[in-house]
Amino acid sequence: MTALKTSKLLGGSLLASLALTLAAFAQDAAAPAAEAVAEVTAVVNKGDTAWMLVSTMAVIVMTVPGLALFYGGLVRSKNVLSVLTQVFAGFSMIALLWVAYGYTLAFNGATDGTGLSNFVGDFSKFFLAGIGPDSTTTTFSAAFLLPEMVFVIFQLTFAAITATLIVGAIAERMKFGALLAFLAIWFTFSYIPIAHMVWYSGGLLFKLGAYDFAGGTVVHINSGIAALVACLVLGPRVGYLKEPIAPHNLVLTYVGAGLLWFGWFGFNAGSNLEANGLTAIALLNTITAPAAAALAWIICEKVSRGHASALGAVTGAVAGLVAITPAAGFAGVLGAMVLGAVASAICFWAVVSLKRIFKYDDSLDVFGVHGVGGIVGALGTAIVATPALGGYALGDAAAYSMTGQFVIQLTAVAIAVVWSAVVAFVALMIVRVLFGGLRAPESAESDGLDISTHGEHAYNS
Repeated sequence: MTALKTSKLLGGSLLASLALTLAAFAQDAAAPAAEAVAEVTAVVNKGDTAWMLVSTMAVIVMTVPGLALFYGGLVRSKNVLSVLTQVFAGFSMIALLWVAYGYTLAFNGATDGTGLSNFVGDFSKFFLAGIGPDSTTTTFSAAFLLPEMVFVIFQLTFAAITATLIVGAIAERMKFGALLAFLAIWFTFSYIPIAHMVWYSGGLLFKLGAYDFAGGTVVHINSGIAALVACLVLGPRVGYLKEPIAPHNLVLTYVGAGLLWFGWFGFNAGSNLEANGLTAIALLNTITAPAAAALAWIICEKVSRGHASALGAVTGAVAGLVAITPAAGFAGVLGAMVLGAVASAICFWAVVSLKRIFKYDDSLDVFGVHGVGGIVGALGTAIVATPALGGYALGDAAAYSMTGQFVIQLTAVAIAVVWSAVVAFVALMIVRVLFGGLRAPESAESDGLDISTHGEHAYNS
């Protein structure tokens, strides 16, 4: 087209002929170049691989010791070792189950999304069969691949922390063996199917278009609802609402919160599967959302109780981390801050008022922070992802519908809530029969699970 225009301007002169000739050469040269671009072979990028390995180790720190210390400081001194052990053993058990069958069922199988493949994968990679040093999986860019083993390990840490989050709701009163059995059953029939539905290309909610960047639905709503069901089935601790049950060491909780926040960078920013600009956005949002949430929580405390507490600050930060998880790579920086602050205020209400109204003993507020915060974050993702509000929606920004995405998010939340609740209840009923009850004897609870279950004291002085 350019050559024809040039010919008209020069009136058929020699210069016009030369222009046509040059244009023809340019077209001939451009054709192979275009073909070369189309035939680019995806490669494993060592920078992405290194980043994902670091992110994986950060999430392990987030769980052991982060979550363990956060929970350990919140219980009474006679139960601190029991909580540490439950988190440690739970992490270890889920790690093995993930390698055995978790990965193949969650991230494998048919992609046509028909029948059972909507909900779960198959056993073709049982015990990681066929996965070796040269096996690769896709990232979010066509030009880059990731060693599949790296992806396996990264997702292992997600499964492990999700199950161990539940520990906080039933702390100080559940039998150790019964807890591990419950976590194993719940992991198999709740975590795996929801992870498959949301994150696998053949999954029901993936095809629906649900947004969950790093686990608002898969991790936090899933574990938060299971935690609520578990504490309701178990009943309250001895002395609950009759005598003070105060945290024994808030310094441990503070240290645990810091480790959680650090590990969350791997959790959220690592979920981009690559080291690029969007990874930086997810990491920044993982700073600003919890920062806004921490301040929002202590403002709520100051207004309602007359003081701002250290426990409130770290709890608010965790609420903000929970809320930004599904939106980490979709929200603009302002949206992340608003989402963190709003989620923190709602979680504050859930912890302070909702629990008091219904009198359920969610020992360490797993439902109030992770369940409620996860729901707020999942629904809020539809809002903060809106391009007009500075968000980074998938696909054509002009075609994005906040209302449409909100309905999709609501559908995903509803499915996760019902699924996790039903599985948790059934799993608890099975374990109750297998172990002759779920709770430790009242005498053991009074003595403390450290000595009655594990035969040791946290503090010998």
